[in-house]
Amino acid sequence: MTDTTYTPPEVWTHDAENGGKFANINRPTAGAREEKELPRGDNPHQLYSLATPNGVKANIIFEELLEAGHSDAEYDAWIINIGEGVQFTSGFVDINPNSKIPAMVDHSGDSPIRVFESGAILMHMAEKFGKFLPTDAAARAETLSWLFWQVGSAPFIGGGFGHFYAYAPEKYEYPINRYAMETKRLFDVANNRLKETRFLAGDDYTIADMAAAPWLAPFTTGEIYGEAKKFLSIDEYEAVNRWASEVMDRPAVKRAKMVNRTWGDEDTQVPNRHSSADFDGKAV
Repeated sequence: MTDTTYTPPEVWTHDAENGGKFANINRPTAGAREEKELPRGDNPHQLYSLATPNGVKANIIFEELLEAGHSDAEYDAWIINIGEGVQFTSGFVDINPNSKIPAMVDHSGDSPIRVFESGAILMHMAEKFGKFLPTDAAARAETLSWLFWQVGSAPFIGGGFGHFYAYAPEKYEYPINRYAMETKRLFDVANNRLKETRFLAGDDYTIADMAAAPWLAPFTTGEIYGEAKKFLSIDEYEAVNRWASEVMDRPAVKRAKMVNRTWGDEDTQVPNRHSSADFDGKAV
């Protein structure tokens, strides 16, 4: 067991070595570090992202809207390599002062509208096209409750469990136990709900499912954080597994997983997406 004794100093200071795997990009300051504009395509929506769980959320709403026949939802998706710090360039910071993916600009109106944070992008597009977010007051409240449940819980899964279990330079029992417990609790919340309903907000597929599936589904398939599926006994959450399989098998979701992806088999990658033709010859 690694010695976990640590006495915090009276005043914390940043050390370039204390960021672990992400030391080259993590700093306790915000703002642009480099002057560089972002590319822009011809479509009305410009999405700047990466195919992480948070990034895939935004991809899904665009692909689902196009699948539903909303051609005005066409978009260009540009890859933002967060490992190289592209999120800290001036062009990206102008869109998202928080320097996190995904972020987008809606150029379809008289003036550009910037939207950052995955939940905000889902709401913006759903409200704009009147799809995947109910207008009935009770159903809308239920959908938004589950959407923000996911938004609020993601840091416990990713920055908490994922970081300490898979990425931290040293393994410490306490944080792994703490965040494994919370991740399993969140799976149990979803599992209990999905025993009662087909989708998170009820009988209909909504932006709540688009938000939650990219985070929960990779655990059910063993695609995330090494041996996390076995470590967390994910197979015991049968209702989550059923729901995750149904959501991730949707044609639009299959395409969304490929957008801004640069790892895995080449036929699963669409690093930059500009039209449906970019999926030709891919494993959709």
